[in-house]
Amino acid sequence: MANRAPNPVGAIVTGNPARRPSRDTRLLGRHVTLVGLSVTHADALYPYISGPENAHLWDYMHDGPYDDIAVFRASLKAKETSQDPVFYAILSNSRAASASRTDTDTDADIDTDNENSRIIGMASYLRIDPGHRSIEVGNIMYSPQLQRTPAATEAMYLMARHAFEDLGYRRYEWKCNSLNAPSRRAALRLGFTFEGLFRKHLIVKGRNRDTAWYSIVDDEWPKVKQALESWLDPANFDGEGRQRKRLEEFRQ
Repeated sequence: MANRAPNPVGAIVTGNPARRPSRDTRLLGRHVTLVGLSVTHADALYPYISGPENAHLWDYMHDGPYDDIAVFRASLKAKETSQDPVFYAILSNSRAASASRTDTDTDADIDTDNENSRIIGMASYLRIDPGHRSIEVGNIMYSPQLQRTPAATEAMYLMARHAFEDLGYRRYEWKCNSLNAPSRRAALRLGFTFEGLFRKHLIVKGRNRDTAWYSIVDDEWPKVKQALESWLDPANFDGEGRQRKRLEEFRQ
């Protein structure tokens, strides 16, 4: 009997499982701070994402839109205790009152009511798989005040950096409805690689959803990180806040 060539197999993967994200984590950036989402954030966020003028924000989300603040509070209460997804509030640093914290304040001295009023969006980690070291970012709800700003990019940078560098994941996923053109553009802009389309993947709000899959893997992260940090550098913006170079240019 002729010798059979061995089948190709994947590389050996060493190391420990990744850590699960915690809602107790606080991710601090120049423009935004991410903290665990709480029902106490509901009243401040609701005006930004409710009403007929904002109904389109929910077109590709699994929940919403919300026409009743009480229902929205109940939704955030459920998100507050969820273990997968793990939700975070995106707080604006620029909206912090100058008197809310002094140089001698500790975390315990922070005015929580003031902090809650600074929420301008939310996002989550989901499909959390520490064994395979794979995690997804999603359920991203940016208020119009946050969209298309350096703060929006920084929020995604902070979450990606935390997943790769603090928690130890090797695969970071982004998925969206294939019809959601802004989300697909955002994934590519941030440095994700398109992996393909899952046809008839889900039924969301009674409608078909084909899902576009994107990812960044750990050996790509250093280059993606460098580009994000270079783009976010204040030197990349002029006196009017206009970018000097596009994010994609920093990866060329």
